[in-house]
Amino acid sequence: MDGLTVSNLNTILKNGTESLQKNNNNDLLESSKEENSFSATLKSAIEKVNALQVDADKKAEDLAVGKAKSIHEVMIAAEKADIAFKLMVQVRNKLLDAYQEIMKMQV
Repeated sequence: MDGLTVSNLNTILKNGTESLQKNNNNDLLESSKEENSFSATLKSAIEKVNALQVDADKKAEDLAVGKAKSIHEVMIAAEKADIAFKLMVQVRNKLLDAYQEIMKMQV
């Protein structure tokens, strides 16, 4: 009897369940890689903004003690740092808005 039997059905169910578990585990691993990628990108962007601010502070300090020759370079560095910081704040605001919208969703 080559038809569908209880033992064949149990084997099929067992194999199907194992296959689903493997697929779910792979999906979880891929999503965790994506999360790491997003968090790494965000961290990198924050570090770049911080570096711009540190550079602007250093140039302003150099100008104050007379090491810097050009006020133009100091002002450009300060404006770059200011613009980068404002952009970072706006990105943060958008992320918080998106998070709040997701939290309002009913499941």
